[in-house]
Amino acid sequence: MAGPDLDELVGRAREGQPRAVARLISLIESDTGSSPQVADIARALTPYTGRARVVGLTGPPGVGKSTSTSALLTALRGEGLRVGVLAIDPSSPFSGGALLGDRIRMTEHATDPGVFIRSMATRGHLGGLSWATPQAVRVLDAAGFDVVLIETVGVGQSEVDVVKLADTTVVLLAPGMGDGIQAAKAGVLEIADVFVVNKADRDGADATVHDLKQMITLARRELRGPSWRQPIVRTVAAKGEGVDEVVSALRTHHEWLVAHGELDRRRAARAREEVAAIALRRLHAELADLRHGDRLGELAARVVARELDPFAAADRLIGELKDS
Repeated sequence: MAGPDLDELVGRAREGQPRAVARLISLIESDTGSSPQVADIARALTPYTGRARVVGLTGPPGVGKSTSTSALLTALRGEGLRVGVLAIDPSSPFSGGALLGDRIRMTEHATDPGVFIRSMATRGHLGGLSWATPQAVRVLDAAGFDVVLIETVGVGQSEVDVVKLADTTVVLLAPGMGDGIQAAKAGVLEIADVFVVNKADRDGADATVHDLKQMITLARRELRGPSWRQPIVRTVAAKGEGVDEVVSALRTHHEWLVAHGELDRRRAARAREEVAAIALRRLHAELADLRHGDRLGELAARVVARELDPFAAADRLIGELKDS
């Protein structure tokens, strides 16, 4: 899609029409890496972006991310903010689609014109996000949403890609999960801007908060200069308890980002990651073309015959990619 049809679709999305927003995200998700339509969409939307606050919610499975996202959505709407939600789900091994659909999520918000909710499948992409997520964020930003919430799949120690995309990252934990803090230590802990201990009415909540405070204190000893001290907020998301405090923490963190120039730095880093990811995806597509043309097979055969070492073969392949 290009030209007047795309311009019309973008125009309707900028007016906040849900079907136009959904259509643009569907076009992005269907991209295989070689289609120019996503580039056309990004080119059309970019001048209208940069306003939305992007908040990532992540944490180990079972901490209540979906319930917390829904409760946070209610609180933000109470402040009159338009909110877009991207709920990243595992992929179906059969269809490649999201195993949990947006139709069964947050049904109380389904008829609210100030809310847009979309489930997106990871489609094998590691890191707790979908490859199309950055472009979907661009669509929601250009469509005038004030806040974009990104709920990742249940993550462990290394699936922390959300920090590359969010202005503020919320890490959720819950008491009674023996490996919750342990999982956070190796990766998720370092990316948190705000900690939320959900299900705080359960036994063990005090211990979880105590452990987090100790870890934050130890981490700060290694820092130099001004830094953000991550707040720890207790919530019972299913009852709406503590959610206003989370909204307050998000607002305070955003103000801190702006005051210290950190918001611009994070968004510049996000742009670098996005450009590199797009370049790599295009290189993969070109490599796939060479593979289908059996050039890769020819080079592999020469490696087996000991006419070339694998590094020399890779250099030739890269050279042919550059010349193509």
